[in-house]
Amino acid sequence: MAKNLVIFFSRRGQNYVNGDIVELEKGNTELVAEYIRDAVGADLFEIETVKEYPADYIECTEVAKQEQRDNARPKLKAYLHDISEYDNIVIAGPCWWGTYPCAVFGQLEKLHFRGKHVFPVMTHEGSGEAKSRSDLKKFCTHAKVEKAFAIQGSAVPRSEEKVAAWAKKHLG
Repeated sequence: MAKNLVIFFSRRGQNYVNGDIVELEKGNTELVAEYIRDAVGADLFEIETVKEYPADYIECTEVAKQEQRDNARPKLKAYLHDISEYDNIVIAGPCWWGTYPCAVFGQLEKLHFRGKHVFPVMTHEGSGEAKSRSDLKKFCTHAKVEKAFAIQGSAVPRSEEKVAAWAKKHLG
C-alpha cells in the first residue's frame, strides 16, 4: 500500500470567497488536506511562515505579489527534511497570483523528489490550477508530477466527498 503525505499551506482569517472578503476559522486548503488525510490515511505537514502575513486580505495579496516579484523565500517555523518514506506527495495551496505562495517553494527546495509521484492541489476563486503543475515540475525534479486537482475555495466546505473520491482514485 502506498504511503501518502500532504504538504500544504493555508490561510485562515480573511479570504476572498465568491466576490466578498469573509473570515474563515480554518483555511480552505487546510480543509482539503484534512479531507485527503481522512480518505486515504495521509500524513500532513503544514507550511507556516515565521512572519505572519497581514490579517487584512488585500494587504496580504500585495505582500504575496511582492514576494513573487522578489522570488522570496519567507522563513518557515519548521522545515520538512526527509520524504523518503512516502510514495505519493500532495502539494496543496491557495492560488496566489497564478501559483503557490512563495513559502511553498521555500519548503520544496529542501526536499528530494526522485521516484516520487507528486500531485498538485490548488484552491482558488476562479484561477483553476493556474501554473501549479508547471511550477511543481521545476521544484520537484526527478518526480512524476501528475495532473493537477483544482477546487474552488468557496466550494470546499461542501466538497469532502469530491476530494475524497479524487484522493482514493489517485492515492488509494
